Amino acid sequence: MSFRFAYGRPPQVAARAMVATSQPLATRAGLRSLERGGNAVDAAIAAAAVLCVAEPMMTGLGGDCFALVWRDGRVEGLDSAGPAPVSADPVFPVEQKGPRSITVPGAVAGWAALSERYGRLGLDACLADAVDAAVRGVASGYRNSAQWELSSAPAEFGSPPPPGRIYQLPGLAATLRRVAEEGPDALYRGPVAHAISSVSWLEESDLAGFVPRWVEPLRIGYRGYEVVELPPPTQGVAALIGLGLLEGFEPDLASQVACVRLALEDAFANVRDGADVSGLLAPDRLARRRGDTPPWVTEPRGSTVYLSVVDEERMAVSFIQSVYMGWGSGIVAPGTGIALQNRGACFAVNGAVEPGRRPYHTIIPGLLLRDGALAGPFGVMGGFIQAQAHVQLVSSLVDRGLDPQAALDQPRFRVEDETVWLEEGLWPRAAELEQAGHTVALDEQTYPFGGGQAILVNEEGTLSGGSDPRKDGYAAGF
Repeated sequence: MSFRFAYGRPPQVAARAMVATSQPLATRAGLRSLERGGNAVDAAIAAAAVLCVAEPMMTGLGGDCFALVWRDGRVEGLDSAGPAPVSADPVFPVEQKGPRSITVPGAVAGWAALSERYGRLGLDACLADAVDAAVRGVASGYRNSAQWELSSAPAEFGSPPPPGRIYQLPGLAATLRRVAEEGPDALYRGPVAHAISSVSWLEESDLAGFVPRWVEPLRIGYRGYEVVELPPPTQGVAALIGLGLLEGFEPDLASQVACVRLALEDAFANVRDGADVSGLLAPDRLARRRGDTPPWVTEPRGSTVYLSVVDEERMAVSFIQSVYMGWGSGIVAPGTGIALQNRGACFAVNGAVEPGRRPYHTIIPGLLLRDGALAGPFGVMGGFIQAQAHVQLVSSLVDRGLDPQAALDQPRFRVEDETVWLEEGLWPRAAELEQAGHTVALDEQTYPFGGGQAILVNEEGTLSGGSDPRKDGYAAGF
């Protein structure tokens, strides 16, 4: 399906709380959690779990997750990305799929950590809607069906359902129920851990030893706002560098492309597990960088889900979760319904697999602040395009003053190899970029340009939100 711009759909508005996800059932699950007395974290976990059922090629219990949580004037980061096996061979070339591409799945441990630190309802209550959806079945959305068709699904998940066809995931339902009853140990120890290790190079000790991390986010000012991202191993600093560079230019299309190319070069060279990249954001360095010639960079594609939640107390959660490429490694842990991620493929950026460490990580949640207060959570899924899309989305929100839905509707560019790919709505501007020295190509597809969600706090204190038309979801509140 070709995407056409200028939909004209207005943003959703709400007085008390709002959830924005890429699938209707996930948005519904988040709202139900809020209506049951849960907060933004409970809603985010509930929505994330349902997305494992509603977009199984994009995310699942076999992947990683990250989050930014805003509460009471403070933002905290959750890093729940798993490492390569301690006993892994530091070899190159890095495998893109298969058993040696699998890293420890961090999502379930991340859910539990969020629930324990911030939640009200408990992990079991947050997973109830996901269990129900996996048992009773989900009617596949149009874009979900298209993504399933484009990916090579493991045999355990069957053939791609056409739009509207109901599919069930009983194996995943059983594992979700087990996690709800027993907590994260249901995945990281015992039969499920054994099943994961039996089809991968992970050992059961790698799973048992995994612990999520609470981290201090990175920040940069941008035209009166503050943009918040997560530190390595994520590429969050690339989005911040891009915006830091763009602040010194007119935020036109050619400048955005040039700044993104420079930012990605910095990220590929410096983002590593545990690296301190704060120096890349120093104002004097950014000023020098603006005079450099933008390089070409290679950005592989990936698959992810992103969601935003803001509750009545103005706690906000920016949450992202992924198995990396479609269906991850292509391997399902037997008897569990868990498709295991191939995040180890990103060790290609590092140069080789690093035993016991995490690779360069594509998925990044974002958060906007204004005058020290919450402006809103935002994010765009889509593998390596995420940092590029964050720059474009923030510029649409801040520089152009667009509402969240209009900002997400805007056509995007994608820097890949030696080419700037343009989504359909930007095709008339190809000559403008070519005159600036860029090699340009026109892309008829929409899925390589990601899909985002965003919620903003309005001056009146109410909420407005949007959901990317490149996905099946919506924003809703009350």
